[in-house]
Amino acid sequence: MSRFKRGAKLDSRAGFRTEKEEPAAVPYGLLKTARKSGQLNLSGRGLTEVPQSVWRLNLDTPEEAKQNLSFGADDRWWDQTDLTKLLLSSNKLEALSEDVKLLPALTVLDVHDNQLTSLPTSIGELQHLQKLSLSHNKLKELPEEVWSLKNLTCLQLQQNLLEHLPEGVGLLTNLDDIDLSNNQLTAIPDSLGNLNHLVKLNLSHNKLKSLPSGISVMKNLRLLDCTHNQLESIPPVLSQMASLEQLYLRHNKLRFLPELPSSRLKELHVGNNQIEMLEAEHLKHLSTLSVLELRDNKVKTLPEEIELLQGLERLDLVNNDINGKGDEPDTAMTLPSQAKINVHTIKTLKTLDYSEKQVACVPDDVFDAVGSEPVASVNFSKNQLAAVPPRLVELKDSVSDINLGFNKLTSLPLEFCMLQQLAHIDLRNNLLTSLPMEIEALMKLRSITLSFNRFKLFPEVLYRVPSLETILISNNQVGAINPLQLKALDKLSTLDLQNNDIMQVPPELGNCTSLRALMLDGNPFRNPRAAIVSRGTDAVLEYLRSRIPT
Repeated sequence: MSRFKRGAKLDSRAGFRTEKEEPAAVPYGLLKTARKSGQLNLSGRGLTEVPQSVWRLNLDTPEEAKQNLSFGADDRWWDQTDLTKLLLSSNKLEALSEDVKLLPALTVLDVHDNQLTSLPTSIGELQHLQKLSLSHNKLKELPEEVWSLKNLTCLQLQQNLLEHLPEGVGLLTNLDDIDLSNNQLTAIPDSLGNLNHLVKLNLSHNKLKSLPSGISVMKNLRLLDCTHNQLESIPPVLSQMASLEQLYLRHNKLRFLPELPSSRLKELHVGNNQIEMLEAEHLKHLSTLSVLELRDNKVKTLPEEIELLQGLERLDLVNNDINGKGDEPDTAMTLPSQAKINVHTIKTLKTLDYSEKQVACVPDDVFDAVGSEPVASVNFSKNQLAAVPPRLVELKDSVSDINLGFNKLTSLPLEFCMLQQLAHIDLRNNLLTSLPMEIEALMKLRSITLSFNRFKLFPEVLYRVPSLETILISNNQVGAINPLQLKALDKLSTLDLQNNDIMQVPPELGNCTSLRALMLDGNPFRNPRAAIVSRGTDAVLEYLRSRIPT
């Protein structure tokens, strides 16, 4: 009998609303809670439109007020809080109603991962809005009212179909985060230079043919990513960007290095372009570089001036047309093993390369050839090494990059922790099962590659290396990760756990918000499902956060 009564009560409540108003019912308890908390999360509910009850949340008298006139202190609906945060991501919304203006107190509006083709003009009335997330939609343009949202600090527009960005974007002078990647933009307005709080600017995967000189006034910009565009040249005035340290120009149509007089660049990534010559003129401006990535170009020779790049730690020339054989008999020493050690490479590129020799140990002559030269990069990959060469320690003051991949290493020696300058270690395709705890002493370590080894446990020591930005440990037998310890690695942006034995993905992993790339394919877990995993890192993290027990 009581069940029947309860059902009847629900029916009487439903009678207050017409079918048209409620496309997909939002559980009533959610609305009630939202009135107290000021936050409403309707992500991933399959909504094709937003129910009217959501827009009118702060206007209508709540249902319980109509039915029950004796309130406890908790239920005083007139004490309700204005809605400040509305999350509608991962639904099937094709449009937002002009009624969005009925929620004028919103500071966060997240509608990413929907099918929006347009925005309502009334969005301009949300003058308190600080974060607007519109990524992964089908927007071809934005209403000009967006540019009146003066309090916006974060505007996410990546993965849309935007073809044009109006000058109005320059009015959003409080923005410290804007992402325009993966659109159809052919040009960027000069006014973007007004956004001087920006520290990074992602313009990758568009159709840009040029960059406006106006962005040269962005005094705080540290990272500019223009990967995958159609750029043929870079305006020299960009060198006036006082803070620019990292410039990504991979996959464009550049034929020369950018000419950036007196810039402060530390990293220049120009792989996959059409660069044939390194002009001495261009190199001399790049004296501050520590990374020059030129892979997959058509460079034929290295000019002497490359030696001017005193701070260079990494020079990547893979897949170019440089012919290093036979040209320099005087700078190559022939060893008893008939393997040439190129002294020129040691001096100029600060690189010690003894890879692909299929040897079981590295001959002493190789280390002797180094003399007192500072070596930044060591490549001993593709040999038959069963142990790390003990003389590697001799390079401890300078070596920052070590490649020991494709060998037969079963362990790392404790002395490895003496290589204090190490930033990158590649140990892929070995027989490692663990790492020594001592390597937590490597305070500068930024990336470690452990793919295709024999790890059954995630190496405990990695949780104790706070400088880590990249951990690649795919194709092992790792069964679990500790999300609470992982969260402490606040610089970690890439974590590759593909093809391991992870049965359960802990929801708390969703709190590791520094992650930009989380790869989980090929593990036996059932949740998150493949459909969510395929939508990318943000979607997975958001899904995991939604599963954290409260």
